[in-house]
Amino acid sequence: MSSQTPSPRPVPASSEGEPRKPRVAVVFGGRSSEHAISVVTAGAVLRAIDREKYDVLPIGITSDGRWALTADEPERMAIANRELPTVAGLAESTEGSVVLPVDPGSREVVYSEPGSVPKALGDVDVVFPMLHGPYGEDGTLQGLLELSGVPYVGAGVLASAVGMDKEYMKRVFVSFGLPVGPYEVIRPREWEKDPSAARRTIVDFAEEHGWPVFVKPARAGSSIGITKVDDAAGLDAAVEEARAHDPKVIVEALLRGREIECGVLEFEDGPRASVPAEIPPVSAHDFYDFEAKYIDSADGVVPAPLTEEETRRVQELAVRAFEAVSCEGLVRADFFLLDTGEFVINEVNTMPGFTPISMYPRMWQESGISYPELVDRLIQAALRRSTGLR
Repeated sequence: MSSQTPSPRPVPASSEGEPRKPRVAVVFGGRSSEHAISVVTAGAVLRAIDREKYDVLPIGITSDGRWALTADEPERMAIANRELPTVAGLAESTEGSVVLPVDPGSREVVYSEPGSVPKALGDVDVVFPMLHGPYGEDGTLQGLLELSGVPYVGAGVLASAVGMDKEYMKRVFVSFGLPVGPYEVIRPREWEKDPSAARRTIVDFAEEHGWPVFVKPARAGSSIGITKVDDAAGLDAAVEEARAHDPKVIVEALLRGREIECGVLEFEDGPRASVPAEIPPVSAHDFYDFEAKYIDSADGVVPAPLTEEETRRVQELAVRAFEAVSCEGLVRADFFLLDTGEFVINEVNTMPGFTPISMYPRMWQESGISYPELVDRLIQAALRRSTGLR
């Protein structure tokens, strides 16, 4: 990492009569506990973007919220020897920061550093926000981009916020007639004012639906902060672990069945579902937790061994979930196929893991769309859309 002021990266001049290449700002990292996974995902996208077709500007958000100009070196953005990458390790300066336009009439990105004259980095035509979790996937970044008038890949403000909050996501699903599993919510004031009453609520829920239960942060992802609780003795530690990531906690009943995922991608004529995948039980882990997903890279089965009717049904439900939350661009919908044969939706992820081995790209590859083509389709869809209410 250099402490010198990085050279500005203006939009390349086009040949006479030729339009310049669209410029894509890949934004990644962020302040959430999923910072490292965002960096890994962005590295894969940077490798896949067609540099003959697009000019690329990588922008990393450090864990303390600084927008940094980073090296365009995807090979440094992978998990190596179980070590997770960070934006701080990629930033070209420890003090410089990138500023998006605040005037919808301008898309010029500016780089500034203390004691130096701000430098224009050129216009940005579309932002590819590869952020996971709060402060990026939850509608906050999307709101900023709406104010800036810059088109972006993926869900808008409302869909991003709903897709991040497991409670309100489930409420939306229920209102649209989608089946969800039993759950209970412990709000911040309930635990802070009367933890005994909140604990009793969880115990009553578990006694009604059976132990174990899963205690989760209501607004987090990548299975971070989740604890499988077998009895009342483990509740306090589980709630505090979840609250370390989000003050609102959701408790879910164990659903006995198979874990099935399905990708949805927006085409010009509307959303379509991919072939589904199955996440088999992971013998080395108690459930499909963070380490199983990203460190030990537990493999999913693509396509899932389902009947034609089961495949058709889960694809239909995935598209219905996409529409219910008012998503755009892409979504991964996660289901349980219960022993009774019923599909129950667990959640949607508006910016799913996006490395080539992640389930979402793998499902689309099995559906006939390669990883680079998938990235291109998402950028093109964003370029076709304008910002504003939709």
